[in-house]
Amino acid sequence: MIYSENEILHYIEENDVKFIKLTFCDLHGRLKNISILSSELASTFEHGAKLTAKKIAGFEAAGGRDLFLFPDAQTMTVLPWRPQQGRVIRMFCFIRYSDGTPFEGDGRYFLKKAMKAAVSAGYCFRFGTSCEFTLFKRDVNDLPTRIPHDYAGYCDAAPDDKGENIRRDVCLTLEQMGIHPYSSRHESGCGQHEIDFNASSALKAADTLLSFKSAVKSVAETHGVHASFMPKPVRDGHGNGMHISLNIFPDGDLLEERNASDSGVLRSAAAGIMRRLRDIALFTDSTVNSYDRLAEFSSPRDISWAEDEGIQLIRLNTEGSGIPLEIRAADCVCDPYFTFGLIIYAALEGLSEGIELPQENTPAGTLPADLGEAAEAAGASDFVSAHIPANVLNKLVQAKKNEWHEYNSAYDKQAYSDKNYFYTL
Repeated sequence: MIYSENEILHYIEENDVKFIKLTFCDLHGRLKNISILSSELASTFEHGAKLTAKKIAGFEAAGGRDLFLFPDAQTMTVLPWRPQQGRVIRMFCFIRYSDGTPFEGDGRYFLKKAMKAAVSAGYCFRFGTSCEFTLFKRDVNDLPTRIPHDYAGYCDAAPDDKGENIRRDVCLTLEQMGIHPYSSRHESGCGQHEIDFNASSALKAADTLLSFKSAVKSVAETHGVHASFMPKPVRDGHGNGMHISLNIFPDGDLLEERNASDSGVLRSAAAGIMRRLRDIALFTDSTVNSYDRLAEFSSPRDISWAEDEGIQLIRLNTEGSGIPLEIRAADCVCDPYFTFGLIIYAALEGLSEGIELPQENTPAGTLPADLGEAAEAAGASDFVSAHIPANVLNKLVQAKKNEWHEYNSAYDKQAYSDKNYFYTL
């Protein structure tokens, strides 16, 4: 249900809501929030909640100017895992300067601009996600271990699948938040699971991904296990990826669900995305560990496409039912706002130029080999710099180069990965 600001103010009075979490992402896709008392919400709708920008990764791009969180009333949801007395609600926020202008590093603002660009070009994009994560046991001190929660495989059932009830509770929790996953299952890796979401608007799909990750972490903790979205949590095990499903409709024809691929639109969009996947890898695969997942098991590194199911980065399904376009380059620790926005811009570029797909199953390049290479590719890309403001891009590229250098300089790389990825992602 979508609420107006006034309706939310009435809701908190009538439903014993005591705290509001104002939620946003830093430039690395990490979820952040500020909590305010419900009595402060009316003022926050009007004036925002002040951030100390220099303490948020990447927000140094604001150049010392004050930043403020403005809650998006349409994203209000109750957090089911919090107490029912003195309830907690959450809203995603837009980030603005004190004069009301948007902060260039606000991913939600960036994605909304991309969506408007698509509408101006006559298209409506719909995004869905298939998200993988791994469950691990905790030790006697309640610290996460690298021991998988189970040793089941793809689509195995209980009792081999010991995460069945956890997935169930995640799905029920999401339903209470107004989010409706359509399927869940045990994946191929030990302790690995997947939950899938139907297509929606790009902004809703990005918000859903972050809500989903928060729900998984919270539910797993109540079951006494550790949930990790780390792309490659176990050296010799399966990695956690995110498949992005995409459909494109002529703007205004959404109710008819007329597939744009009938006129070759989807093929040109896919060609545009393929051309830019290397440039935007810093966004789709944003950590050192992300590149350990690629080119292993069924995670491709070569940039190719196919109609049939395989290990290609792009799958096209232009005939019959099913997902028309699937992109298999990303993982769940990316910033979904910048990732989805750049995918839209790449698709629009393919559409405007009428780019043709290369031959099926023929590589048209490769993703970067590591995070340092990805940072160089993004920093040198005319496409990325045309859409990401220079102050934001420079901070992000430098931060990722620093991350790559810190990892290579670390004496104990396992300890570095544990601290920066395994315990937190």
